[in-house]
Parts: sequence; structure tokens; C-alpha cells
Amino acid sequence: MDNKPVTLTLQDLNAFPRSYNSARGKLKLLSQDLGQKVERQSYPLADITDIDTESLATDTLWIGSPTAENVVVLISATHGVEGFVGAAIQIDYLQHLRQNTPLPSDTAILIIFALNPFAFAQYRRCDEMGIDLNRNFIDFSRPLPANPGYVELQQAIYCEDRLQRNAMFEQFQEREGQVAFEIAISGGQYTDQHGPFYGGQQPAHGHRVINQVIEDYRLSHRHLAVIDIHSGLGPYSHGELINDHPLNSPGFHVAKRWYGPSVTAPESGDSSSVKKAGLLDYHWHELMAERGSFITLEFGSYRTQAMFEVILENHRSWKLADPEAINASAIAMHEHFCPRDNYWRELILIKGRQVIQQAISGLKNE
Repeated sequence: MDNKPVTLTLQDLNAFPRSYNSARGKLKLLSQDLGQKVERQSYPLADITDIDTESLATDTLWIGSPTAENVVVLISATHGVEGFVGAAIQIDYLQHLRQNTPLPSDTAILIIFALNPFAFAQYRRCDEMGIDLNRNFIDFSRPLPANPGYVELQQAIYCEDRLQRNAMFEQFQEREGQVAFEIAISGGQYTDQHGPFYGGQQPAHGHRVINQVIEDYRLSHRHLAVIDIHSGLGPYSHGELINDHPLNSPGFHVAKRWYGPSVTAPESGDSSSVKKAGLLDYHWHELMAERGSFITLEFGSYRTQAMFEVILENHRSWKLADPEAINASAIAMHEHFCPRDNYWRELILIKGRQVIQQAISGLKNE
């Protein structure tokens, strides 16, 4: 694959799906018309159905040679509702691949669609157990991580009066600073099942699926470029490449070589993201040799405070089991994590193609 400039048409924007089911259907149809070998697998979510009463599952597509040494892994919907963006990039890439140069013979693409299928189908970030999958990758045989800041702010999080809630948040921020505030809210907590950024008490569906996918596709024996696609944090329409490898580790430097100086790192303080517990990244780092890397491709939308507001409202509406509030919250979640602005969506697809090309080139040249 070459590094030609990316061009888009309005037709390309149809890659953005209307729902979990439409995204799943598009990927299935495209995979049947690629003109090259595709292996499909499905990992059902037991005993859970979505609003259309259809089964929910995480699906995988392996595109390319079964013996490929190099693998680009594209993950969508680690945070459910963010799957509208992740699936759009996966769909767009299959459309692009169908019309352009085939993959190098030593390279395969592994699409992991809807790692958190329940949350995708229900416009949430957390799964059917209230678990934020991207805080769930910890060693559950050890004591759970503590987040005293979250405990202190828990009363504010559930406060229905927005002005009063924000005043309590501001008091904490003034005393502890913005970074400490963001860690308290979003760094991960393991005590409040109904609250945001809850890491759970045991491995969630997506955690178990990742373990099975790694085994099924023998990923520990291959060279990997993992791209986990997220949205909602950072400047509007900007695609940030977040590198959570330990500073100065082989994976950290590989990511810098492949994706260039725009790569950011929470540990070095130049990222829109703060350091968090239980990230999916950490699970993959153990598989990375000196020729592999994991990056989070995070697409910004609205301001961070707005993100916290829509997430908190979503949790309150589900805790109250209020259908009207849940529906209103779903609309707000969709707009925050996948704005309907065509300009925004164009930039997301362009960046997605660029990053995938960089990953393929990086693996080839490493």
C-alpha cells in the first residue's frame, strides 16, 4: 500500500452507520466482496439482546494471508457509543481496500468490531454490567485500584442541580488542579457500579473476547500494530495519536517512529488524556516485541466538560430507569461522540486512512 494523499467524496460519508445493526450488516456485506481471503468469527454476548431483539456479538474479520507475519488490528466500540466512529473507519477502510492496491503479502488486517456490543447498541459507554471496558484490564487477583478523588466527588456526580454540581466540581479543581480533577472523574473507579468509569469486579465480555482473539489468531507470535479507535475527547475534529506505552520503552519509541512527532503521551503531559487505570492498552503491551505498538486514535468533538455532562446524565437516566430520560440521553451521547457535521466526519475518515497506512508502512519497514 502506498502513501497517496487521501481524497474523499460525499458517498464515503455513508460509512458512518445509523446503528450497531447497520454497521454490522455493512461490514458483513463488504467482507463478502473484497476479492481476497477473509476469515470471520463471532463472539456472542450471552443472554443479552438489543432494542431490536437481535443477538449482540463482537465480530472479527481477518483479511489477508493466514500466515501473515505483520498484523494491523483495528478495534471499534471499546467505549460502545464511540463505535459509530470506529465502525465508520473500519467500513471506510474495507471500501477503500476493495477499490485499491491489495495488502502486502506479509500483512493482514484484523478488524475487531464492537468490542462492547451492548453499549454500542444502547448508545452507552459502559456494558450491560455498568463496566467501562477501558478500565477493566487489571489483575483482579490483586486489590482493586483506589480512587479517593472519585469517592470525594461521588455526591456531586449524582447531584441533579447542574449549577450546584459544577460548583462542587470547581471547588475540587481549585484545590487539587485540573489534572487531579480529571483523574478523579475519569481515571477509573472500582466501587460504584452505577457511576461513570467503573472498572468492574471481574473481566467483562470485551476483556474475555480480547483474550480469545489473541489465542485464536496466534497474535503473540506476530508483529502487531494495534489501533483502538475512540472519540469525544480533545479539540474538535482532531485525531490524536495517544501512546500509553511506558516512557522510553521499545513500544513507545516504535509508535514515535511509525506515526511521527504528533504522537502524544499522558505520562509526558502532552496528551488530552490523563493517566488511567485498567486500559486495554496495557493488556496488549505484554504481547509487543520491539517491532510492535499500540496506539489510541482519539477524535475530539466538544469540550471535556460537555463530555462529562453527557456521560453523567446517561448514568443518572439509566440508574433511574426513566425511558424518556434514557432516550434523550442516547441522542446527546450520539451527538457528542459522533457529531453529524459532515466536515467533522470527513476529517475523521481521512485521518483513519492515514493512520492505517502509517501502521502498514511501519510494520513493513521496522
